[in-house]
Amino acid sequence: MLAVVGGAQAQPVQVSPARTVEQAGLVDIARLVPGIALDIRYAGSNNFTARPVPGYDAPKCLLLAPAATALAAVEAELRAEGYRLRVFDCYRPAQSVQAFVRWAHDPAEQSRKALQYPDLDKPALLGGYIAETSGHSRAATVDLTLLDCRTGPCSALDMGTDFDFFGPRAHTDAADISALQRGNRQRLVQAMARHGFANYPLEWWHYTLSPEPDPHTAYDVPVR
Repeated sequence: MLAVVGGAQAQPVQVSPARTVEQAGLVDIARLVPGIALDIRYAGSNNFTARPVPGYDAPKCLLLAPAATALAAVEAELRAEGYRLRVFDCYRPAQSVQAFVRWAHDPAEQSRKALQYPDLDKPALLGGYIAETSGHSRAATVDLTLLDCRTGPCSALDMGTDFDFFGPRAHTDAADISALQRGNRQRLVQAMARHGFANYPLEWWHYTLSPEPDPHTAYDVPVR
């Protein structure tokens, strides 16, 4: 199991020399989907590192154009049914992934242990949960959840764990979740699959466009 935070890394990639969002060909999803619900956790302190992550200079969801277009189609379909997406993470700079590794090597910082890795010692996160590469850096992977907007203000569906929970309960088909939580996860799986996104089975929130637009290239442009 590799990079539960970052997603499985199946093949070597080269880091693009691009230095700007435009050079990398990254698209801001908010331009395609005005009003999309964003909760970009790594741009603030509400994440497992308890601080803003280097590389996230703005709370934006950036993706390569095919992934952005497909995600916009998911949102359009869900809105017609009374649901919406809430996005936690999209493109992730390579420098941000390395910041996760540095955090994992810091035994003193464990302020989020009770919330996000209660049953694991911090050294166990390396390799199994936090790796040195991430599919997010290829800009076709997203982390998200579902909102129910059918009868009033939108509210998050109960998925059984929070985003970036390290443990078996975060597995999409976990055994120890309720029927309601399983049904909510499957609603998300099915909505994403209809537009080409495949779920990473160890994280209910994690999806990658298949086939990936550029599976051999990672990026290190800051999110801004």
